[in-house]
Amino acid sequence: MPTAMDDALAWLGGQRPAAEELLRALVERGSFTEDRAGVAAVVDVLAPRLEALGLSVERIPSARFGPHLAFRGPAAGAPVFLVGHTDTVFPPGTFDGFRREGERAVGPGVFDMKGGLAVMVLALAAAARAGLLAKVALAGMLVSDEEAGSPESQPLLAARARGATAALVFESGREGDRIVTRRKGTASLRAEARGVAAHAGNAHAEGRNAIWALARFVDRVQGLTDYERGLTVNVGAVAGGTTRNTVPERARCELDLRFETAAGRDALVAAIEAAAREAPVPGTRIELERLSARAPLERTEASAALAAEFSRCQRESGLGDGEAGLVGGGSDACTTAAAGVPSIDGLGPRGRGFHTTTETVELGSLVPKAAALLRFLAGRAR
Repeated sequence: MPTAMDDALAWLGGQRPAAEELLRALVERGSFTEDRAGVAAVVDVLAPRLEALGLSVERIPSARFGPHLAFRGPAAGAPVFLVGHTDTVFPPGTFDGFRREGERAVGPGVFDMKGGLAVMVLALAAAARAGLLAKVALAGMLVSDEEAGSPESQPLLAARARGATAALVFESGREGDRIVTRRKGTASLRAEARGVAAHAGNAHAEGRNAIWALARFVDRVQGLTDYERGLTVNVGAVAGGTTRNTVPERARCELDLRFETAAGRDALVAAIEAAAREAPVPGTRIELERLSARAPLERTEASAALAAEFSRCQRESGLGDGEAGLVGGGSDACTTAAAGVPSIDGLGPRGRGFHTTTETVELGSLVPKAAALLRFLAGRAR
């Protein structure tokens, strides 16, 4: 006799048209991180669908970004925590609309990560049909500022995820459906050099050249890059001075840091701070400002076991398995892992071209990816 799970899987197998329509609705609502109304429109699509499944939903307002969306199922206990984001990197007018091309769809955020949101909602609908939401503790959060580094949502996400049994992050799927267990951490800093302005002809000796100081600082910190240790420093923007015949009083640059471990991050930041303290030109000083930061996603025994558990569910759903290699960019999995929750990432659908105007998702992967999550939740049910 068919079980409730058999019924849910059979139902899910017929839901591709509904999944595509949900994905279209999400993509057609452009949601660049700074477009608060656009992000809110995406939340307005998702929130009622989650509520209709019996989940409690909370819109968390933001003074700078669109609302974050948190949800929780009816079952008590330490939850499985689902994570996603509603924002994209595309400002209005740069890449708009949803276009189907055979078995693929193209559009802003279709792969990063509105496809993952569609997978999540579809799987939760199947879980509700199977009666799993009353049997497995479940919670989650969809943040609105991930593409900006989650500057506001990180503490909110960490607080809500803390104590969960697992965090599943539905960022873009990787080649071969491999699961992400390692990501580099990221940090961005601004360095400002301050000197003394003077006329370059009449009073050159009285000036203290901030650009010269910054140039020496840049040379020193760029030299901290150590590929063998997984540490990189990139000075990606520089500005300063006023006119060619004025000794510049100020100059500034912005730095991008990447690191594989928390220990590597601490050592790298300490070395940059030391370079700033040791004024490279007499009479100048360099001040540092931390702009954003993400901890690294480090592979642990618990996260490796979680990846193996989810891999089994993927295989049973006709997908690939295994672990992906180290990913250079951060995600909200870094935040949940830093909160002490075993975390895996890259569970969204197959595709390519994220952050480009050829961003594409494989439509045929939506249902199998949702089936993998459904099987995982069934395995965690009481």
